[in-house]
Amino acid sequence: MEEVLGEYPPPPVEGAGLDLGPSLREICAANRSDEKQQIKALLQSVGSSFCPNFSDWFGVESGDSHSKNADRSVVSKFLQAHPSDFSTTKLQEMIRLMRERRLPAAFKCYHNFHKIGSVSVDNLFYKLVIHVHSDSAFRRYQKEMRYKPGLWPLYRGFFVDINLFKANKERAAEIAKNNNIDGNVNDRAKDGLADDDANLMIKLKFLTYKLRTFLIRNGLSTLFKDGPSAYKAYYLRQMKIWGTSAGKQQELSKMLDEWAVYIRRKCGKKQLSSSIYLTEAESFLEQYASRSPENQVLIGSAGSFVRAEDFMAIIEGGRDKEGDLEMDKEVVSPSPLSSFMETVQKDKGLIVFFPGIPGCAKSALCKELLNAPGGLGDDRPVHSLMGDLIKGKYWQKIADERRKKPYSVILADKNAPNEEVWRQIEGMCRSTQATAVPVIPDSEGTDSNPFSLDALAVFMFRVLQRVNHPGNLDKSSPNAGFVLLMFYHLYDGKNRTEFESELIERFGSLVKMPLLRPDRSSLPDPVRLILEEGINLYRLHTNAHGRLESTKGSYGKEWVKWEKQLREVLIGSAEHLNSIQVPFESAVKQVSEQLQNIIKGEYTPPSTEMRKLGTIIFAAVSLPATEISSLLDKLVENNPKVKSFLKDKDMEHNLKKAHLTLAHKRSHGVTAVASYGHLLHQKVPVELTALLFTDEMAALEAEVGSVDGEKVIPKNEWPHVTLWTGEKIAAKEANRLPQLLLEGKAIRIDINPPIIISGELEFY
Repeated sequence: MEEVLGEYPPPPVEGAGLDLGPSLREICAANRSDEKQQIKALLQSVGSSFCPNFSDWFGVESGDSHSKNADRSVVSKFLQAHPSDFSTTKLQEMIRLMRERRLPAAFKCYHNFHKIGSVSVDNLFYKLVIHVHSDSAFRRYQKEMRYKPGLWPLYRGFFVDINLFKANKERAAEIAKNNNIDGNVNDRAKDGLADDDANLMIKLKFLTYKLRTFLIRNGLSTLFKDGPSAYKAYYLRQMKIWGTSAGKQQELSKMLDEWAVYIRRKCGKKQLSSSIYLTEAESFLEQYASRSPENQVLIGSAGSFVRAEDFMAIIEGGRDKEGDLEMDKEVVSPSPLSSFMETVQKDKGLIVFFPGIPGCAKSALCKELLNAPGGLGDDRPVHSLMGDLIKGKYWQKIADERRKKPYSVILADKNAPNEEVWRQIEGMCRSTQATAVPVIPDSEGTDSNPFSLDALAVFMFRVLQRVNHPGNLDKSSPNAGFVLLMFYHLYDGKNRTEFESELIERFGSLVKMPLLRPDRSSLPDPVRLILEEGINLYRLHTNAHGRLESTKGSYGKEWVKWEKQLREVLIGSAEHLNSIQVPFESAVKQVSEQLQNIIKGEYTPPSTEMRKLGTIIFAAVSLPATEISSLLDKLVENNPKVKSFLKDKDMEHNLKKAHLTLAHKRSHGVTAVASYGHLLHQKVPVELTALLFTDEMAALEAEVGSVDGEKVIPKNEWPHVTLWTGEKIAAKEANRLPQLLLEGKAIRIDINPPIIISGELEFY
């Protein structure tokens, strides 16, 4: 090829010698101080044919009758308006749900100056920007998608053009007829995103973007303030949240460690600004990518070195386009036991802290642990600092104590309810060479809170039993119930599994303090109703007044009435509330044993079932390997072809992962995968009807049965269980077996009579 190119050089590219002027980055850098000027400079550089008039972008600046920001009522008007097409219907459905569920998101409207020539009283144009603030919104929205499979998927940000117009009767009738909106929901809603709507929602988040934004830019402050080790802890936690494989974590860690050394050496102690970080990062990434094709794949296109064509050629060679850019491998992850044992060393201290709520018995627990004979099982001294007795910044005081007594065990007797406090504790561990262990009250939780109403009732009951409490939160406190609700809502947005998983991810361990008897009777209706009334009142109060005390807002009278009723109801239910609690002595004993195991290094983190929307790739029925193995043994006995085919195959390894895929995110979409959510962990019967195989692959043809009378319908055209594929053959290639059979290139062995095996429906 080189000789041919030498003899026949390609013609010069048209326009190759033209001066294209300054680059995008150079223009932005030269006008960084003013966003409006920056936009103007960019528009001027591309010429008047693209933007002949700045009013399209900025409005008529002198005497402008339109302000940039539109009235907040636009969103409400949009939701009340009659939708003119299916896409608008789906968008309204999404926004209504987000507002009804109070998801942490902003809805901002701007006048659309691109349409300024078409604006009239009856024809208005806006740009709506939807920005999701918190990750908790995605978790809560995902649950809604499981119950409403037709919902559009939720991403971090949306940019929507809105046209509000008044239609005459004839046009309104025509719109309704064309879109079938007045009648039953049209068939397109069944699959959420119809073919002609799918491209309206574009997810702009790739590994290369995540690398630059989350791992490099967002880690700058940690890197320059707390150093490389803190930065490493930051990016490893971020990758763990994404579900990044062990192999990919290792590759990224090598690159990010090198980046940390490079940028600190170049900038010294002066932190690199996040507004100009990309100029430095791209220079480093370009140099890093030039070393090997593997590095090119890792970071994507950087600078002018990596060509997009080369990158896509590597990606299309069977690699994952969105997550780990690696062929599927079975990676043996380090055991939680061994990794945690490395962190618990004799020459380091321990911080025991409490992500709880007043009334969770942390002070009483600390007192028992402090006075326990022999401490916590080793020779390290135990100290306790009660938050209600400390003046000034409590966690700074803990840090000071850590430096004075670096080998001790400190019991941080103060509620540590949110991520801001957890980050302080993480920083304290790094700076003072300590290990932190969270101790939490054991509770089932609700859909959006790690603590159940039963637990909240017990906490309130305990607080209202106190007398002369050092923090003045006792029976004499007029707003004790409000304070408890305030703490309760600090955990809002996380269910129990998410709460525990995050603590384990951050600190590597978790101690559960028994609270409620598992065989308890249900909460009495009066108690449940008074708590629900208080939660509703708290939301009304905070929506109107934010963090203002209950006695000072417009709901003052309602709070006084509720506080009185709360005391009456809890006192009236005292027998029940006392009976459902685990004896305190038993709880102390179990906590002490768990802490001693951690100190000795004899600890395995409890398993969690945390599942984030971003890490769910497909829905499938997982099948037991032993039953499939028995089926294959019978086929081998009765058919020489099967025996010959299986004789040299390592089926035992492959059968461990046997499953029937119902829907895959890339092939069928997020909504299709989420539609099976209501059947999660349910037993699903699968009828196996035939074995199909070639020299390169084998699969069982299958038909999925019903759960409680509901037929489970796979999205795959050919439902099957992949048994084996040859080297370098992707598992998805098994989908081709029916076609290969028609072409005479595959063998089919019927299973007569068919065999039914039950498996569990799971998300992967």
